[in-house]
Amino acid sequence: MYTLDELKEITHSCRRCRLCSGRNNVVFGQGNHEANIMFIGEGPGREEDLQGLTFVGAAGQLLTKAIEGIGFKREEVYIANIVKCRPPNNRNPQEDEMQACIPYLRWQVKLIKPKIIVCLGSIAAKNIIDKNLRITRQRGQWVEKKGVKILPTFHPAALLRDDGKKRPFWEDFKEVKRVYEELIAKAD
Repeated sequence: MYTLDELKEITHSCRRCRLCSGRNNVVFGQGNHEANIMFIGEGPGREEDLQGLTFVGAAGQLLTKAIEGIGFKREEVYIANIVKCRPPNNRNPQEDEMQACIPYLRWQVKLIKPKIIVCLGSIAAKNIIDKNLRITRQRGQWVEKKGVKILPTFHPAALLRDDGKKRPFWEDFKEVKRVYEELIAKAD
């Protein structure tokens, strides 16, 4: 079994799909290696690709505010993506790109062992929960897989384009906090 650092090294030399040819940096993921809560998006954008860090652009700033709004720091959670390299022009990752990269994410989840996973947007939710999931219909509805509670919600970038998604997104984050506190209380 790899450590997260070993897995990160492996991804930095990855050439399993065409996304590697256009990347500046592999955006592996970051945060607490023993986080109880893991946030998963679709893939890095321009700022993330330049800095090699997850969710650092405008959508990332919004995500950070939401995480802090429910009483956590970014350093306490773990943030990753379905694909580790930026798709050209921020297009959605294609199926073969996601299939090439998702084994890395599965290893991250196995190593971190989160109690809660929050899928940020439909691409993350479809890859983690169900390929037929409809984010507008199923956001905010918990699913449990292998003992992990999983919640699909809107991607923070969607909130930047549509103010109407802000309230449901925030309600989902408050629900993450509630379920987290419930899980911690049961563990005591």
